[in-house]
Amino acid sequence: MPVASAPDLAALAFALAGSDAPLSEAERALVPEGPAPHPRHLRQVCEAIGRGDDPLGSAFCRLRSPEVRRRQGAVYTPRPIVDAMVAWSAAEKTPARIVDPGAGSGRFLLAAGKAFPDAELVAVEVDPLAALMLRANASALNMAGRLSVHPEDYRAVVLPRVDGPTLFLGNPPYVRHHEISAGWKRWMAGVAAANGLKASKLAGLHVHFFLKTREIARAGDFGAFITSAEWLDVNYGEVLRRLLTNGLGGVSLHVIDPRAMPFADAATTGAITCFRVGAQERQLRFRSVATLGGLGNLRGGRPVSWSRLDETARWSSLLRPETAHTSRGGTSLGELCRVHRGQVTGCNAVWIAGDYPGTLPEAVSVPAVTKARELFHAAPRLASVAGLRRVIDLPADLDELGADEYAQVRQFLEWARLMGADRSYVARHRRSWWAVALRPPAPILSTYMARRPPAFVRNPCGVRHLNIAHGLYPRDPLPEPVLDALCVWLQGNVCVSSGRTYAGGLTKFEPKELERIPIPSIGQLYDLPEPPVRPI
Repeated sequence: MPVASAPDLAALAFALAGSDAPLSEAERALVPEGPAPHPRHLRQVCEAIGRGDDPLGSAFCRLRSPEVRRRQGAVYTPRPIVDAMVAWSAAEKTPARIVDPGAGSGRFLLAAGKAFPDAELVAVEVDPLAALMLRANASALNMAGRLSVHPEDYRAVVLPRVDGPTLFLGNPPYVRHHEISAGWKRWMAGVAAANGLKASKLAGLHVHFFLKTREIARAGDFGAFITSAEWLDVNYGEVLRRLLTNGLGGVSLHVIDPRAMPFADAATTGAITCFRVGAQERQLRFRSVATLGGLGNLRGGRPVSWSRLDETARWSSLLRPETAHTSRGGTSLGELCRVHRGQVTGCNAVWIAGDYPGTLPEAVSVPAVTKARELFHAAPRLASVAGLRRVIDLPADLDELGADEYAQVRQFLEWARLMGADRSYVARHRRSWWAVALRPPAPILSTYMARRPPAFVRNPCGVRHLNIAHGLYPRDPLPEPVLDALCVWLQGNVCVSSGRTYAGGLTKFEPKELERIPIPSIGQLYDLPEPPVRPI
């Protein structure tokens, strides 16, 4: 199929949609002048669409780069996810209307249109080329007569009432809050407040779409959305977590293993949220799915009561079984230790010693962990500073230095300015631009981002750490045997499922997430047999 450019794609879509299709001005402006595509090409495309393929959408994804489409939230959903969500919908009830916010080429809407041949089809799509493709696909499937396309932002859509339930189905666009205008953020806050909720301005566009759905839906409506899974744990997702208990009627969550890479050209996680508007479900079912083929019809899952959900900050923790020690009087890591990320330098090329040609006082050049692999290699105990780099840690008040030290430091700072160390964002927001201000040595250090469990390392050498690691600082002094036992227990028991996992299996542990990890009590640490230390 000769589709080498966006005009080629628009011409092909227009030929399929038909000259009498009710195009918007923006859609019509995309159609190039010239001869129509060859009838043989049109026939081939129609046959592919009839088989359930999306050749127009595939061409669109090929012509428009993943980077551009991600900024627009145009991440097209693979067939197994669409089929699973439509299967769930078909087992619920028969809708009078199907609404797809951010419809793209119509993968969800048209699959649901096949399952519900009498339902009205409503597409909301701001991209005129995508809307034109959607019309073409609907025409090829003989659904154009029951399709209406709204070429506007879903948040601005006004829909008439219908007799019967509405099915909301689709993949709300994932656009980060940086790309969302202040006006729409105020809109989101207003809709949330009208539902007795408080929304963070850091929420992505997919959260806005959930709120809009709650605003226009009526009791008896139902739906399923596929989004990234981040909202399960992050602060901005709080409004969505509460929305599921506040009228949206959450039924189940199906979280796809990040290693499955649910979207081929976008490094993102995936979670399918099923809901029945206005329903008072007694519990929400949680299910972890290893592969797209395992989605099925989105049934099953472990039931979790709403009271448990209300007291749980990170919902992804509900996808794994509780550890045994939590029922034997254990505690959390945060009860024993504060967790602090290491200091950021603002300019590693200057503050990590190595390139400066002059000399510096030994007291301001301190050994530090500057790479995560240093901890992976050292686990479970950092026995020596050998091989560690040094970080320049100057006092904020240089008058604390002796005369000779002061002279050496002044020469170093002149070189640092030439290197631009005083102009970085971090340096400009310090009290003194040259003062990195490393944290005190932590008795236990840990990595926090990798495709493996964290490494927990005892630090008897008292080395400092940069922001590639966390430091565990006891709230009250702990005996050395307790610190040793705690470190060994953490090294043997903390797994990637306790962290925040991104697409491809990259797992991140924020300080508060580490603090929430359940651990044995101090007494239990003495009594428990040492687990085998995980190989790194």
